[in-house]
Amino acid sequence: MVGKVNDLDLSRWREYKDLLVDSLWIIGKRDNSGAHSGWYHGNFIPQVPRQLMLRYTRQGEWVLDPFVGSGTTLIECKRLGRNGIGIELNQKVAEEARKAICRELNFYDVVVDVVVGDAKKVNYDELLEKYGINKVQLVILHPPYWDVIKFSNDPEDLSAAKSLEEFLKLFKEVVEKVSEVLEEGRYLGLVIGDKYSGGEWIPLGFYCMEEVMDVGYRLKGIVVKSIGETRLSDGSSRGLWRYRALKFGFFVFAHEYLMVFQKK
Repeated sequence: MVGKVNDLDLSRWREYKDLLVDSLWIIGKRDNSGAHSGWYHGNFIPQVPRQLMLRYTRQGEWVLDPFVGSGTTLIECKRLGRNGIGIELNQKVAEEARKAICRELNFYDVVVDVVVGDAKKVNYDELLEKYGINKVQLVILHPPYWDVIKFSNDPEDLSAAKSLEEFLKLFKEVVEKVSEVLEEGRYLGLVIGDKYSGGEWIPLGFYCMEEVMDVGYRLKGIVVKSIGETRLSDGSSRGLWRYRALKFGFFVFAHEYLMVFQKK
């Protein structure tokens, strides 16, 4: 067992009305306050890392995001007083993320850093040694949903994987690497969605879930998060997808998963 993993005072539990504990999250619009923006196609809403940090970390602890993208997680780290390290494969994206993160005020004087590199190959022990630590207390994973959005042609990019098997292999390599520096008993959050291929629903989320558990985690919960308000705001697009769904017999994606795991 580990000690207390958050700053919550459970004698005041009725006051924590903003913390989501149900398995269905219907979150309104994306938080675009401060340095947050939707400039990067494929980033996730800030409310997700915020919920994870408040539930599974204390102020001053360390968060690792190996698919940091536009820096959403690290902006939330600055807001909540958590130290954060992000890994980004694409140098241009990393540079833009740094600019965005710098625009967020650092009231808690925490460390936030974006490292350009391949999350499967980074020497995390060496990286953490730079900050005088050897473990992190939370890992947040928001990988590409395979080739739903192709971010590059780089063979190390999960979105460029030629097959589902290759995608899962690369994904598992990331999980294995970050698990080496996640403190025992602490938590890993995975945000992932499914996809269609050739008219067939590919349960990408559950395949990834199995890979994480195979590395040595126990599943603490699966949250189904609505993406209806955050992605399908264009009424004409919604109508077109509804027509196609009725015509071809499929269902329009209106959700993604947040899966929470605890390291054994």
